[in-house]
Amino acid sequence: MAEMHRPKYFTPKEVSLHNTIDDIWVSYLGTVYNLTPLVNEHNGDVLLRPIVECAGKDISHWFDPKTKDVQTHIDPLSGCVKYYTPRGRFVHIPPPCPRTDWANDFGRPWWSDGRYEVGLLSARTLWIQIINMLTYQEQPLEVCCEETVEEILQRYLKYNSHAGSYTWKHDCQALDMSRTLSENGVVNDDENGDFLPSVCLYFNDDLTE
Repeated sequence: MAEMHRPKYFTPKEVSLHNTIDDIWVSYLGTVYNLTPLVNEHNGDVLLRPIVECAGKDISHWFDPKTKDVQTHIDPLSGCVKYYTPRGRFVHIPPPCPRTDWANDFGRPWWSDGRYEVGLLSARTLWIQIINMLTYQEQPLEVCCEETVEEILQRYLKYNSHAGSYTWKHDCQALDMSRTLSENGVVNDDENGDFLPSVCLYFNDDLTE
């Protein structure tokens, strides 16, 4: 039986780094989207402006959590239900009045097109201190509460490319790499952030009984 594909989780900070017109991510309703292909496709279109202005940010307030569609309101002039776009009309939002020059053959609007999805936005992040017991190097790391220890290991590889050759422990107990930190009993009860829970890495060739 094939393993179910786990989504990738991102911290708000990671999303915020993609904040240019050449590399633009946003998040909404708990999902992270890479809208760079959309921006490239509509290069020069004035309707990109609200999207570009919100590059790297969460735009959940644009959408109705129940319908997953753009928020609507009753237009006071026409009495009709229309999309509510206080920052201005954006790509795939129809014009307020019928127009012959507006193409509506684009298929699914970008906000409901799964092609742009890259992962999920973490509901909560936490900082941990990873200590290499071979070199005594300490590395603070922000992680997603939904991530398994194995997925945290993947984050840590940029600091230690051999991280997979270590046994990961907390309070002298080996961690289950397929479980999250909380499932392994690693929690951060310090609301002030003065204390970071530590995860110690023991090089496998240097383990003692």
